[in-house]
Amino acid sequence: MDDPICPLCNRPIPPQAKQSLHHLVPKLKGGKGGPVVLLHQICHNEIHATLTEAELARDFHTIEALKAHPRLAKFIAWVAKRPPDFHSKTPGKRRNRR
Repeated sequence: MDDPICPLCNRPIPPQAKQSLHHLVPKLKGGKGGPVVLLHQICHNEIHATLTEAELARDFHTIEALKAHPRLAKFIAWVAKRPPDFHSKTPGKRRNRR
């Protein structure tokens, strides 16, 4: 069976890769039980380092919108050149959950 594909960076997610589920609408903003997508952990970390929960709920609740964000687009271009199981710490602190 083929590995799932990360919808953010379009790289395969092998079983040994750090991975997590991302709620397209944050749980704190009414997304509990809503749609989720499987992402590389590094991609998930970058989303939450870039955007607040309010921004995610209001404007960035689709993969297309996330890919269009300038910082995330730059990250996607960078991480796309890395191996599928690549992981590193996300620089900077996590954004507030407002």
